[in-house]
Amino acid sequence: MIEGPFRDRTGHAPAVFKSWSPLHVKKEEIESEVERLSELPQPLNGRRRSLIVHPQNTRSMGIAPGIQVAVEVLKPGESTTAYRQNATQVTFAIRGRGRAYIGGRTFELGRYDVCNAPSMHVCRYENTGDELFVRLTYSNAAMLEMMNAFWEEEAAEFIAPQVKERPSAPDNRPLAKKFDSFQITDLGAWLMPYETLINPEVVESRALHWPWAAVKSHLDELGDLNKEYVGRRLYGLYNPVTGRTNGITPNFFATITVRPPKIVDRPHRHMSTATTYFFHGSGRSTVDGQVFEWKAGDLMLSAPSWAVHNSASDTESVYELTIQDQPLNIAMESLLWQESLKLPMAVLGVEEGFGTNR
Repeated sequence: MIEGPFRDRTGHAPAVFKSWSPLHVKKEEIESEVERLSELPQPLNGRRRSLIVHPQNTRSMGIAPGIQVAVEVLKPGESTTAYRQNATQVTFAIRGRGRAYIGGRTFELGRYDVCNAPSMHVCRYENTGDELFVRLTYSNAAMLEMMNAFWEEEAAEFIAPQVKERPSAPDNRPLAKKFDSFQITDLGAWLMPYETLINPEVVESRALHWPWAAVKSHLDELGDLNKEYVGRRLYGLYNPVTGRTNGITPNFFATITVRPPKIVDRPHRHMSTATTYFFHGSGRSTVDGQVFEWKAGDLMLSAPSWAVHNSASDTESVYELTIQDQPLNIAMESLLWQESLKLPMAVLGVEEGFGTNR
């Protein structure tokens, strides 16, 4: 009999992987929730918000295990109080206009604009228009909740910055040599001192803004690709701080896709999870054999981990925003990707990836 924290897995066979079900949240449901939120008295922190939670999610308040999606509503003239959190966020304005104050930067947000909020940047939002200002906020708070590592505080503009003082080292200590990491095997194993572990290289993370008008002018050029093109007609909203993981935040990439009329994507699958908001046009998505008809204003968990999926447009062009936790999976070396079901999968970022016919 096993006692204590141990669980015997002797000879335990790998479990069969099972994808979550897709989730289709229709425009009418979102608009109804926006209306409900708008009728509530403004709370003390100013933040009227609802989370979209997948019914299979018993581990976090997310549409997927690691992706939280919030619907946030401000009436004309209203603003939130300031807050900060150790989650990173992506904001997508879907109605009205407003202003975002993030880490000392100010962005004027119009419909379909995107901005990011780095970890522990003080954030505040206000409605500068004459109608509801509605935002979708995507964050990795769901993942941090599962790790018991999510931190958030309000009124953070009143928190004085902490001055970090470094203890002076004894004069006789050879600092440069003492704090160097060094190789100990021919194959490339190294040792690293504690001083480096508690003071890693600092890479400045900035709040950035992607105005829809500027994005669309470049995106529409991809609509000219002919129907034989096998890739996705999209641009990633790239934040250079994420480097080789190609993200808008360390956890997520954000892509905006244009799909001309009657375009059908090639089916593919990946371990990263994707959620899509369609904001122009209509079409269908097939996810693990299930077909979903969608229109502008609908939101989907469109690609649960390892589910085969593709989308097709109807008779007008489609525009959509997709948030996917690909960068996190690249960093973890867990991003299994199969761009064509006729090709073997690859671990993107570790192995050679795939190409298109462009």
